[in-house]
Amino acid sequence: MATRSQDQELVAGVAQKYGLRTADARNLGEQNNVHGQTVPCFGWHPWFSHQIYDDTGDGSGQTSTTPDKISHYQAVLTPKPDDHKFMLALPNPRLLSTYLAHTKDYLKQYPLALIGEVGLDRSFRIPNDWVLEQQNERDASLTPGGREGRRLSPYRVKMDHQCRILKAQLHLAGEMQRAVSLHGVQAHGVLFETVQETWRGHEVKVVGNRARHREGRSVDAHSSQDQHGKLGGTDLASRPFPPRICLHSYSGPPDTLRQYLHPSIPTKVYFSFSIVINFSTPFSNKVVQVIRAVPKDRLLVESDLHCAGERMEHLLEEVTRSICDIRGWSLSEGVKQLASNWKQFMFGDQQYDSASTQH
Repeated sequence: MATRSQDQELVAGVAQKYGLRTADARNLGEQNNVHGQTVPCFGWHPWFSHQIYDDTGDGSGQTSTTPDKISHYQAVLTPKPDDHKFMLALPNPRLLSTYLAHTKDYLKQYPLALIGEVGLDRSFRIPNDWVLEQQNERDASLTPGGREGRRLSPYRVKMDHQCRILKAQLHLAGEMQRAVSLHGVQAHGVLFETVQETWRGHEVKVVGNRARHREGRSVDAHSSQDQHGKLGGTDLASRPFPPRICLHSYSGPPDTLRQYLHPSIPTKVYFSFSIVINFSTPFSNKVVQVIRAVPKDRLLVESDLHCAGERMEHLLEEVTRSICDIRGWSLSEGVKQLASNWKQFMFGDQQYDSASTQH
């Protein structure tokens, strides 16, 4: 899963070598029949959103194709920095239009790829530049660009800038009909409002019980597209919102679930949980209430770990067992349900060999 400039190409490389092929998607779980079992995700994480210059002319006031580095960072960071040495040490801003074009190319190249990890985060602060001692001791095996123990500056990325970068990626997900992995920390309200803006005007018409009975049919709000692939009069290829979203390592309250699960919402929303984030804090009791409140077909599990291997598999098993205990499922029942949910999130209701819209 890509997060910043340094790992987009790395994710593509892994996808090229180990990526799940569209034709093999229906054979998942049958090791001998599947070429690869990796599904790539391409996205720009909110921790690095300050490195993007919005040149898309959406009213933000930033329209230059050659952004001034100092002016850009003073515009998107808060408090407004006056430390030129700090700003000059930051990467040169990348044009949003260029990033979106490159990401679209990746999505075309890898028809099963998702968009992620993207989102909003109020809590993070930008790391300071390397001091000489730290730079000499950094682990060269790690992908550059991460914090890696550096001290944090007082600067955060303004929320309005984060929202613009997120919205642009959500629109791309809608255009390409790809699912999205969504990050949200201390921003549950504004995150919902930002995502909601993408489907405003495309809500599903909710039919009441009396009307359903009168019409003699049942309406599923999240699968009510007609035989021509339309929902609310909108063609699949022109929807400005993603078909499916996963709120990963969901840390919001149970009340927020009702917003995302309202039957008028045309996007199918899933909620994933991890041991690392959801079961390792003093607020772990809250997650039990949330997991019980999530519909069984919208639950997902994850490791939220940055590397694959034995520890990742152990964390996935642990969170699976925890959810089964909370929901009162047998392990076999839970694994089948969670596997079905994962396939639905990744590929949707359509056949796997047409899991994405080709452009």
